Amino acid sequence: MEQQSIQKNLQEKFQNELVSFDETSDMLTFTVDKQFIVPVIQFLKEDLEFKFLTDLCGIHYPDQALPLGVIYHLHNFKTNTRIRVKTFTSIEQPEIDSMTTLFSSANWMERETFDFFGIVFIGHPNLIRILNVEYMDYFPMRKEYPLEDQTRKDKDDSFFGR
Repeated sequence: MEQQSIQKNLQEKFQNELVSFDETSDMLTFTVDKQFIVPVIQFLKEDLEFKFLTDLCGIHYPDQALPLGVIYHLHNFKTNTRIRVKTFTSIEQPEIDSMTTLFSSANWMERETFDFFGIVFIGHPNLIRILNVEYMDYFPMRKEYPLEDQTRKDKDDSFFGR
């Protein structure tokens, strides 16, 4: 299935819900408003036969208006086509609808995304931490902390070309 055909089908079905398309790589990538993510993914699965959820992961772009996001990779086995779907949310209300009703494989991927990015998946059957300790009070994959400890006195920057 060609990228133009997929894009045309999506635009006919979801005219105002799609934010943007990116065709710069060999995989069609598009962004959708978070309130429409389930209907769009359901359309891709049922009508365009993207029946395999390859991956689901979180992202954090701290300089964007909506800094937290989720990326979904779907695969159509019949045509050997892959597609990437993105959606974004705010840090103040990091909620996105769960895909577990469409793909049971989303269960652990959503738990991992919650664990590392703090994105709450509404409707998830068991949204608890999966890799980190349950009493951890931050989300380690967010880019909220400096890479180096600025208070260290034992470090000589001249060795690092600074």
